[in-house]
Amino acid sequence: MGKIRILPDLLASKIAAGEVVERPASVVKELIENALDAGSRQIRIEVELGGKKLVRVTDDGEGMTRDDALLAFERHATSKIASVEDLAHIVTLGFRGEALPSIAAVARVLLRTKTAADLVGTEVEIEGGKIKDVRECAWAGGTDVHVRDLFYNVPARRKFLKSDTTELFHITNLVTHYALCYPRVAFRLHHGGRALLDVAAVETLRERAYQVFGADFLASVVELEHVGEGVRVYGFASKPNWGRTTREAQYFFVNGRYVRDRVLAQALSESYRTLLPSGTHPAAILFVELSPSDVDVNVHPAKIEVRFRRPAQVQAAIIEAVRRALQQGRPILEVKRPVEDQPRASSERTLAREAFRLQAPIASSTLRQPSLDLAFSATRA
Repeated sequence: MGKIRILPDLLASKIAAGEVVERPASVVKELIENALDAGSRQIRIEVELGGKKLVRVTDDGEGMTRDDALLAFERHATSKIASVEDLAHIVTLGFRGEALPSIAAVARVLLRTKTAADLVGTEVEIEGGKIKDVRECAWAGGTDVHVRDLFYNVPARRKFLKSDTTELFHITNLVTHYALCYPRVAFRLHHGGRALLDVAAVETLRERAYQVFGADFLASVVELEHVGEGVRVYGFASKPNWGRTTREAQYFFVNGRYVRDRVLAQALSESYRTLLPSGTHPAAILFVELSPSDVDVNVHPAKIEVRFRRPAQVQAAIIEAVRRALQQGRPILEVKRPVEDQPRASSERTLAREAFRLQAPIASSTLRQPSLDLAFSATRA
């Protein structure tokens, strides 16, 4: 008998789940993306023990029929693409059809959902990838997913999870990303009954930035926007006399998707190369919009990395946007209502706000003084 064998489906599912579900924050990410793709305007996230015991995401999106609710737990079942050609024009956050089956393979999952057209909702209970029960339920509409005991059946993975505080930090940081990217959606994050983030839907990114980070943040950044050669860049970047010792306060979004990308990070660093002392990094919330055909989001199972068709063009747009804004010292436009009347995050300092706190202004004697070179070529990045 040969040495090579086909793995049982359940074992294969657990292995595949490891590529999508790394920690509780991965579960939160996938469920929020499903909620946003479903057109939700209110998303509530509840976690216990840093998400190890419970992750619950409730939305008011379009919901699913009974048949779709069952299909959603089948691997590679999705409503978002239908052909290879669709991969070149992805406009949704999810498209792989891997999120729910990957989560269900390594946790105890309860899903409730209902469409506006259905008279009753559907409740699906799955444990370790196996359906335990499917029944009708009373549900107002949208989708509610409970994920309990993550990695209960994969102890080798569970033992590598960090402390509750660390896992909660990753979740809070993640929810902050989506809250920034989707200001017209209300987000609520609760941990053990305590509100960590509670932001009402607003019209503008400025209002959302105030809700999440407060007035001090708005006072320490410039607003930027640039459109050219098929790329739009907008957002906020820190003034040259503010900075951090790490790059943790750099948030990048591409076509509504939070990403970690070296091309974007290098462009931001180059924008400040002659302005900040060595070892100091700018803070930024940058949004890049371009044609879906010019960016490949099908690079990593967790969809956190992208590949640009014309990276130099994207870098040039970022550098142009940041340097022009810094040169002009463009102030933040006032929000529509007085700051004190703006909907805010919880009055309790949130982990997100703490993570984005900038250092005290850098002494002018340590700042580099060369003028901004707007003719910078992206090939130097």
